[in-house]
Amino acid sequence: MTARPAYERGVHEVADGVFAYLQPDGSWGWSNAGLVVGDGRSLLVDTLFDLELTREMLDQLAPIAGRIETVVNTHANGDHCWGNELVGDARIVASKECADEIGTPPPETLAALVKEASTMGVLGEYLARIFGPFDFEGITLRKPDETFEGELTLSVDGTEVRLIEVGPAHTRGDILVHVPSQRVVFTGDILFVGGHPIVWAGPVRNWVAALDRILAMDVDTVVPGHGPVVDTGAVDDEREYLLWVEREAKGRFDAGMTAIDAARDMMGEYKHWSESERLVVNIAAVYRELDPDRPPSFVDLFAQMAELSAEGA
Repeated sequence: MTARPAYERGVHEVADGVFAYLQPDGSWGWSNAGLVVGDGRSLLVDTLFDLELTREMLDQLAPIAGRIETVVNTHANGDHCWGNELVGDARIVASKECADEIGTPPPETLAALVKEASTMGVLGEYLARIFGPFDFEGITLRKPDETFEGELTLSVDGTEVRLIEVGPAHTRGDILVHVPSQRVVFTGDILFVGGHPIVWAGPVRNWVAALDRILAMDVDTVVPGHGPVVDTGAVDDEREYLLWVEREAKGRFDAGMTAIDAARDMMGEYKHWSESERLVVNIAAVYRELDPDRPPSFVDLFAQMAELSAEGA
């Protein structure tokens, strides 16, 4: 087994012919990608948040990648697919739900929000901090060429790559990318390491089931969507976190607490994980299951995260 790489920016071999591209510190937008290499051809797992970052990654991968024939998008968040236009004539594959969700919101919206951030008070300060490092100008969305539902098996020069749909969880169309022969799985944002995950879609139980799928695999190496390369111990940790959120949020919902007050009340438990403000989104996801008639808006959720962040969450 290849030694687990240090959490340093760039390309790291995690198994024979399997590579991770890591972007510390793994916080908002700083996502990971991956590569499965055959004889002169390869499969890329995800592109990055903007064109400059994606070009840098592709340049670093070029000496080992050969011809990138296939790109797999693990889900629709921009930090995993907004560089798609740079992969030339490679075939892009994703789940049907992912393909439908890509571009919601579009890059132009984030570009405009960052430009206007100085006029938006606490929310603007937050958006500028988390999205300001990226350049959303000039991005042309390229959606997948091929979609699937359930599972799809691909081959890279004889190496089997299994795509397993596990959404809705983080987003509507999350997938896992499993390389059984090398005992590696790329999780996309089903796994965050070192930071709070964020339940945009849910339900929480679907996400727990997705983690159970990973735990049932015979894998040594887990490449998360954000954070360092790990083993399945980190999967167990996130599973326990999500069950904790579900349990504690239900109790506070029954007590009549708002999601943001529940987040303030629960904040101390996972203070050692970064992006603590995301807890309010996860609590809101549980509340949405309990009261589907009052879903919070995307803007409301960001405003609440900004408020918690300003309070020192």
